This record gives sequence, structure tokens and C-alpha cells, in this order.
Amino acid sequence: MAHYRKPLAAAVALNTAIFIPEAIAGFKAGSLSLIMDGVHNFSDELALVFLYLAFVLPQGLSRNLVRSANLFSSVGLIAVSGLLIWQAVDRLLHPVPVLGLVPIVMGLAAAGANWGIVCLLRRPSRDNAAIRLAYLHNIGVAFWFVVSTLRAVIGAGEELIWPEKIACGHSDEERPATSSAGIE
Repeated sequence: MAHYRKPLAAAVALNTAIFIPEAIAGFKAGSLSLIMDGVHNFSDELALVFLYLAFVLPQGLSRNLVRSANLFSSVGLIAVSGLLIWQAVDRLLHPVPVLGLVPIVMGLAAAGANWGIVCLLRRPSRDNAAIRLAYLHNIGVAFWFVVSTLRAVIGAGEELIWPEKIACGHSDEERPATSSAGIE
């Protein structure tokens, strides 16, 4: 089992290297997708740390850590999905501007990190069901994140890259008139 330690430790380090900057960038850019993926990657982080510890600590404790890792891998996604739906509805009701280039760059970096974790866990996942769950989870997320990011970029074109060109969607006739003091 010691041969699982090195790829798991590297996967933990890579996940840490992406989820912290992703969450910070999400808050600074006002990007719900980056914030939620940062939260999701934090859940992944806990699962990977528990898996790593399961292969380092004595067997009795290891079993509980593997169960905890599986819990964070599966239930964590359900919890994050519920939080995402709640936040998405709130964003629909109260839109906020998002710095367009930040989510693109960080999203692709996160997908690259997820793919790196997939590469690290590919071999050990063949022999261990708990590692296989983390592997499949990351391969699905990496694929989904790349596809959804590319679709958003292609679909939005220049509006995403140059956000100052984006209109609010209201015509000039629908906007309230401003007073001479410049207050709406």
C-alpha cells in the first residue's frame, strides 16, 4: 500500500495549488463558477487528504478514513450542487458583473490541474476502489470543465474577453432618466 502514498501526496499538492487561487480569483472576479469550483475542489481536497492518510496510518483508522474520503467524494458533490443551484438562482435575481478573462484562465488552469490529478491517480485506481472513485470524479470534472468553459468562450465571443462592451440588456428607453446631479 505504500506505493499509493506518492501519487496521492502529489494529487493533494496539485489540488491545493489550484483550489486556493481559484477561490481567491473567484471572489475577486465575482465569478460564481470559480467560487463554486473552489468549494468543490476543497471537498476533493478533504477526500484526497483522507485517502492519503488512510495509506499512512494504521489499518483500523485507515478504514474510517477511506469511508470519509468516499463520503467527501460523493456527498460533497451533492452538497456543492445544491449550493450552486441556490447561488445561481440568487445571481439570476441579483446579477453582478464578472471579470471575464479571470474565470476563463482560472477555469482552464483548474481543468488542467484536475487532468494532472487524473494522470497521478490513473495507475493506483486500477487496484483500489476508493482511489478509483477519486480518479473517476476528477476525470469527469476535468472533462466537464473544459467542455463547459470552451462552450462559454465560443458562445460569448468578444463579450467575455472585453466585458466593458457588454450592455445591460435594457434599451435606453427602459432606463430611468438621470437628474442633472447625475443621480438615478
